[in-house]
Amino acid sequence: MTARSSPSVLVEEYRNAYGWWHSIDLGHGVVTNGYKSAEHLADELVAMRYPDVRGKSVLDIGAWDGFYSFEAERRGASRVVALDHFVWCLDTPAQHAYVKRCRAQGIKPQPYETVPEIWRPQELPGKRGFDLAHEILESRVEVVVDDFMTVDIDKLGSFDVVFFLGVLYHVKDPVGALVRLRRMTRGIAVIETEAMEIPGCEDRELWESFSSDQLLGDITNWWAPNAVALSGMCKAAGFREVTVTRGPQTMGEGAVGPQHYRLFVHALV
Repeated sequence: MTARSSPSVLVEEYRNAYGWWHSIDLGHGVVTNGYKSAEHLADELVAMRYPDVRGKSVLDIGAWDGFYSFEAERRGASRVVALDHFVWCLDTPAQHAYVKRCRAQGIKPQPYETVPEIWRPQELPGKRGFDLAHEILESRVEVVVDDFMTVDIDKLGSFDVVFFLGVLYHVKDPVGALVRLRRMTRGIAVIETEAMEIPGCEDRELWESFSSDQLLGDITNWWAPNAVALSGMCKAAGFREVTVTRGPQTMGEGAVGPQHYRLFVHALV
């Protein structure tokens, strides 16, 4: 590599300008400084019971910086496709500054797609981290810049393993999203989402909805199902079997109301 394209030089350039969501080991002693630490991502791999991808086709929906795309490639997948649109179109630092400014002014943020300083689909500022990792890792991961909810599924095709991580609670139509997910899956879909449980109601299928930024101050967060609701909806969407690989953690004594956590399931065709 030349000095210009060395990992340390490139990572420093993009780390400071654009930030990272994933901590990705680029080799040469360089790990990107992601919001999700390497330890956090290692815990997620355990929580999801990462499936065997050797010799299989893999689709990573909502790839962002590409940690799970590159991980599938590293583990021997025959083909990996990274699909994203929303995050890749966002200027994330500008988004954070905009939200902070709105809070200071006591106003509700507008949909990010309507704010020119944030939404830049022609430039794809949110994809620069992925592109950097892809270059340094000399990756063969294929890239599809498209919206999961509108992409042509017949053209995209179906895959042995589909990762649907941190996406479901961001879509306005979760039922339609699971139906589309089933059409893209010919083996197993690994789903991770914000979820909730209400003490005493664990056997009832419940979805908590958010009309604004009630969940973590993010206007793109719409839903939080409980485990039984997500399992039931996956089956209604056409999946044959659903296994919870990490459900609700132990709730504190006397807990009332929705208790939030991250839910991981395997949905099998």
